[in-house]
Amino acid sequence: MGELINMKRFKKRSEREQAARQADANRARFGQSKAERAGEASRSKRASKLLDQHRIEGEDAS
Repeated sequence: MGELINMKRFKKRSEREQAARQADANRARFGQSKAERAGEASRSKRASKLLDQHRIEGEDAS
């Protein structure tokens, strides 16, 4: 006689595994940690500030 399998548990386990695989794929595609986002924002802000310092204003600007 074969081993008995609870189909509800089997279905739930397979759904959890599929959700975990999807989550891994999403993390690889979209994921950035909070520290990485904050670092990128500060670098962007600093670069924008440096560019604004070199802007020519007044009659000389065309």
